[in-house]
Amino acid sequence: MEANMRWMVLTAVAPVAWGTNYFVTHEFLPADRPLYGAALRALPAGLVLLVVRRQRPRGAWWWRSAVLGLLNMSVFFVLVYAASQLLPTSVASTVMAVSPLTMLLIAWPLVSERPRPAHLAGAVIGLGGVCLMLLTGVAGVSVPGVLASAAAMLVSSFGYILAKRWSTGVDVLASTAWQLTAGGLVLLPVAAAVEGPPPELSTPTLLAFGYAALIATALAFVAWFTGLRHLPAGTVGLIGLLNPVTGVLLGIVLAGEVVTVQQLCGLALVIAGVVLGRPKHARRRGGSRASSRPVSDERPARASCPQER
Repeated sequence: MEANMRWMVLTAVAPVAWGTNYFVTHEFLPADRPLYGAALRALPAGLVLLVVRRQRPRGAWWWRSAVLGLLNMSVFFVLVYAASQLLPTSVASTVMAVSPLTMLLIAWPLVSERPRPAHLAGAVIGLGGVCLMLLTGVAGVSVPGVLASAAAMLVSSFGYILAKRWSTGVDVLASTAWQLTAGGLVLLPVAAAVEGPPPELSTPTLLAFGYAALIATALAFVAWFTGLRHLPAGTVGLIGLLNPVTGVLLGIVLAGEVVTVQQLCGLALVIAGVVLGRPKHARRRGGSRASSRPVSDERPARASCPQER
């Protein structure tokens, strides 16, 4: 129980950091440079992790790093950057609330994790809570922004489950570094060709890019991929609901929005959904050996996620 709870707390670092990054991107980064914005988020984070864990890809991980870097970093970061600039912080982060259901459905065929009723119920309850928090009459919502956020959710959900499928026997710091570096290297020449010279970096902009790269990317993705290794995809997806919750709370704290009873009820539903989706062993009492395992109720990774040749 304690081990699973530690993995859940560690995993929660990622959606909280991502929720704050919507605000940072919207307020401090240039609105017309999504490609450079994504590249300057991914590449520095990948290089920092490479310094920490000095390992090069081997064998199939050369092309796997490219595929995962394209999905989880290049395409995802560009779409999130665009959504952050086109939408209010709370709305941009809320579309990602559909991610738990998407990850559950993708994990079933890819990593043989059949959705449990508790995961499905938690996802529906959490999604309802997020909608309740956001149905507060936000005006002027950009349709392209919503589409960008939805596309980011779909691309990242597939990429995360694919990363879980391929994770056996590979250090999480190293694999995260490879993905970020590959994604950044893909983005740089595209940004130069499409957007021209790099944007001017004032002190606030430089600090914002530093936060996006080190906290909302390097630290957040290490925490997220670590959680995917030790918890069911359904549980990790439910923890991701903390992303829109963070966005709403930032709007309240930093923008002076008034907290309503409706929002408090929605927040309670989100927390209930996350708690309901905990691994089975984490909800058992007693000192059985099964309840002390840090690994969830999914099948062993080697059996359910065979290595590609």
